[in-house]
Amino acid sequence: MALLPVKFDLKKRVKLAQTVWFMYWFAVLAGVLVLSMGLFFKIELRKRSELMDNNESHFLPNLLILMGLIACSINVFGGKVCYDSLDPEKFAKWKPMLKTYLVFCVGFNALLLVTALLCFLMRIPMQFTLAEGLRNGMRYYKDTDTPGRCYMKRTLDLMQIEFRCCGNDNYRDWFEIQWVSNRYLDFSSKEVRDRIGSNVDGQYLMDGVPFSCCNPSSPRPCIQAQMTNNSAHYSYDHYTEDLNVWKRGCRDALLSYYGGMMSTIGALVILVTMLEAGVTVGMQYVHSSLSNLANPEDPESESEGWLLEKTVKETFTDIMDKMKSMGKGSKVEEGEAAVETVS
Repeated sequence: MALLPVKFDLKKRVKLAQTVWFMYWFAVLAGVLVLSMGLFFKIELRKRSELMDNNESHFLPNLLILMGLIACSINVFGGKVCYDSLDPEKFAKWKPMLKTYLVFCVGFNALLLVTALLCFLMRIPMQFTLAEGLRNGMRYYKDTDTPGRCYMKRTLDLMQIEFRCCGNDNYRDWFEIQWVSNRYLDFSSKEVRDRIGSNVDGQYLMDGVPFSCCNPSSPRPCIQAQMTNNSAHYSYDHYTEDLNVWKRGCRDALLSYYGGMMSTIGALVILVTMLEAGVTVGMQYVHSSLSNLANPEDPESESEGWLLEKTVKETFTDIMDKMKSMGKGSKVEEGEAAVETVS
């Protein structure tokens, strides 16, 4: 027994084909949307490629671009088939390949759903990627004369200004690394030598942050050096006073930005998946209703369309039987080949 059978006459078949054709062109626009989201996401990642320059970060935007291109292609094809279904002679040339096309569409819809889930799950690995990238970026902040790292200072400064953040987890991360290049240090100064000798790594560490950490909304001039030294500043207590640098860490700020972007993209991809599933169901009804005309020689005769020719259980059983028979067939061929080799 067929699953969800529907009776069609010529008028209903024409209306069905026109509706599905219209839906297919909406689906083409949805494919363009997915493609655009992938390109936009890729561009946003490239803005901070020094911090997230790895294959994992670019996998998702590349997948979105691929899904968008495939969606546009299969939906243009489906729209053409729906248009030609109004003419029995034109539809006849598409009929042999429609089953394969529908199977491909089902697989594509499943892959779209997986892509949407990846958009939501990508936040987890991105958290570690950002943490490592920011940690390395801060370490290379001072290397303005080193090839491959000369733009790191500019990248981090612009990022901290744009996202209103400071450091990896917070502004104190800058206290733990040397972010001033040795070329700007006076090694004849006792203070410089004392600071370098105060740690086993021989780094010039100080309780200060780059200028890009300063909050321009603060009424007080930015205190970015000797931040833990209350006596160095008038009427200042770094334990109680609201500091005039950004308190939010850049990892949290970037994760919130990219995480929100990926969640939005994931929700849109789910909506596109629902539309793709709808047009696939519509095409199945167009295909089955035209393949089961009561009188094939009379295009105006009634027909029955269905979602599946059999029930879900029977369809699943048939698929498993076919897979088993294919497996047995391959084993028989291997056995025959072995016999021929021995003989």
